[in-house]
Amino acid sequence: MRRLALHIGLIFVSILILLPPLWVLRTSLVPESMSYSTDLLPDVTGQNYIDLFVQKRFGTFYLDSLVVSAGSVLLALPFAAMTGYAFARFKTGGRLARFVVLATQMLPPVAIVLPAFMLFRSVGLTNSLLGLTIAYAALNLPFLIWILMGFFEGIPVDLEWAAMTDGATAWGAFWRVVMPVSLPGIAAAGVLGFILAWNEFLFALVLTGPGTATIPVGLASLQTSNGVQIAKVAAGVILAILPLVIASRFIQRFIVQGLTFGGVK
Repeated sequence: MRRLALHIGLIFVSILILLPPLWVLRTSLVPESMSYSTDLLPDVTGQNYIDLFVQKRFGTFYLDSLVVSAGSVLLALPFAAMTGYAFARFKTGGRLARFVVLATQMLPPVAIVLPAFMLFRSVGLTNSLLGLTIAYAALNLPFLIWILMGFFEGIPVDLEWAAMTDGATAWGAFWRVVMPVSLPGIAAAGVLGFILAWNEFLFALVLTGPGTATIPVGLASLQTSNGVQIAKVAAGVILAILPLVIASRFIQRFIVQGLTFGGVK
């Protein structure tokens, strides 16, 4: 009876977790006039998805988000790896340096978005994907440093000593020994950084324009003077979470291994 009650409870909790995304999927597949109805089996249509790409240029938003999110991760990861390794192995800067890096992550985005806009405008990087990529890389860098620092602290230093005994330099041991061993952690940090950049709204709203908007800004544009186009918003949400679901599914093993590999605190 206890096992039966446990399974019933787990099924109930699973239904509660799955119900919101399933209802969003249902709303995305019905006409706008039926989006607020409670009918579980309404008329199914794919017109909302077609309208997003034909009328709302959602394909451009999608491509821009992919370029900016992936580019920011590729730009930030090498610096995060080297800085995290320096903190983990050589205690560079002591605890003060670690605190300063962490403190930058505590700043509210609204406090730095206007200075960032003025800086980017002075160098001509507003309304450009390059500027937004650099901004996201800078925003996510402290978080990635702390994540990777925990991974590197979990790698036995004996591996590097063995490599240096065989003639490798400290730099060579880092690239040829530490980096391959920490690939699961780097993959996990990369996915988390991609998700943070993919979902960011404030900087994308301020630093981009009509031709360089990302998915969060594109979804916000569906709010018109006639109200929120909830069916199209639901279709956009489904499309927005699709890359994250696919990426998490294919590299789930690396994420789990990475997050349990180092002593992430």
